[in-house]
Amino acid sequence: MLLSILIPVYNERAVVERSLTQVLNAPLPENMERELIVVDDCSTDGTYAILQRLAQNNGSIRLFRHEINQGKGAAVRTAIEKAQGDFAIVQDADLEYDPSEYPKLLRPLLDGRADAVFGSRYLAGEQTRVLPFWHSMINKCLTLASNVFSNIKLTDMETCYKVFRTDLLKSIPIRSNRFGFEPEITMKCAKRKLRIYEAPISYHGRAYEEGKKIGWRDGMKALGVILHFWLVDDLYAEPYGRAVLNNLSGTPQYLSWITRLVRPYVADTVLEVGAGIGNLAGRLMARRQLYVVAEHDPVYLHALNNRFLRTPNVVVAKLYAGDAAEFGQFDRPFDTALLIHVLEYQREPDAVIRAVARVLSPGGRLVALVPQGKSLYCRLDESLGYKRRFQKAELDRMMAEAGLEVERSHQLARAGVVAWLIFGKLFGQKQISKVWLKLFDKTVWFWRRVEWMFPWKGLNLVLVGRKKG
Repeated sequence: MLLSILIPVYNERAVVERSLTQVLNAPLPENMERELIVVDDCSTDGTYAILQRLAQNNGSIRLFRHEINQGKGAAVRTAIEKAQGDFAIVQDADLEYDPSEYPKLLRPLLDGRADAVFGSRYLAGEQTRVLPFWHSMINKCLTLASNVFSNIKLTDMETCYKVFRTDLLKSIPIRSNRFGFEPEITMKCAKRKLRIYEAPISYHGRAYEEGKKIGWRDGMKALGVILHFWLVDDLYAEPYGRAVLNNLSGTPQYLSWITRLVRPYVADTVLEVGAGIGNLAGRLMARRQLYVVAEHDPVYLHALNNRFLRTPNVVVAKLYAGDAAEFGQFDRPFDTALLIHVLEYQREPDAVIRAVARVLSPGGRLVALVPQGKSLYCRLDESLGYKRRFQKAELDRMMAEAGLEVERSHQLARAGVVAWLIFGKLFGQKQISKVWLKLFDKTVWFWRRVEWMFPWKGLNLVLVGRKKG
């Protein structure tokens, strides 16, 4: 196994060599190697020359440099992009934290209990330097605010020592450039429902005259970051596309609308293909005999395993919808199959429908939700990864060829057509603002009731097909 140690550095010439020496000599669990991802954030005091010398003499150090000073968050973001390890830990270069405690922090991850471990300076660590009262109080107040808005109970949100599974960390977009990294990553871990553990750590904090850089203004900005990411759901980095599935987490009323349309066709045994992070399954799986959530992306699979860890009627399956052979893993037919925002990502959607139809029991139903209207296709669709928009007649044909008789269809989000035309066609935007998505979600109750008034077809189409026989 490999541990990536992410080290942002800015103007630390007095301590950086001692700090990196401690990191290089720190104990690690058995059979674990280390790489030091050092990012110099445009130091001006000679720090970079020291780092270059250390990197030349030790192959474990991978050195990168920002040509413009951007802040700790930006340096950590660069380090995350370069990390190659199984696990990643953030390590400041200022000797305030003790690298000898790495094994303690890694233990919950290695035991499979945790996705992230936060080192706490306020639990019973071995040693903690006594620091000014108000600095500690500001830290505790920010932790309290973070707990209130994230609905988790941490003792030290602002800790530097945060350890993650690297694949999960890479899937979280980091937007903060300065010290807002700490509240941002905490809020996003909470919203992603990662399993977070805390471990007591020692702390040898510096006073401001010794070089400490964070100040009260950063504390005020951290509070702003907490509020911002409480309001805005920005949980998955671009490579973990299917953004429409992730956005549904932040639009619960729209998700309820979809659930209300789909639920009447959901029977006792269900296969949901492309279940994403379990938005729909969480609302439909109750009182089902068997609910299989199928995904192929490892990050989504991990999220599903976490979410349904103690839900006995839910089974998580690894399945790529585009490979018909993978459907052979199921040893029983299903009464219902769900393809919610799946077909638009497939090169051969008709092949996917045929593969799903084969695992349905006679009389079983396939429920598909797809984007509708080929003339609406624009940059918004491209940024979402859509390969196409569908016409109802086209989907009817695919269902019929798979042995399914179209039983019912529903037009969904007619009002959304106007927004799609304005943002996508008129202004050529690549994405709709998350603020607009929130506003839409808050008014879904109204749009749902006036759907019938709009003379055009919906932005999305729900089609229900029943297997013959």
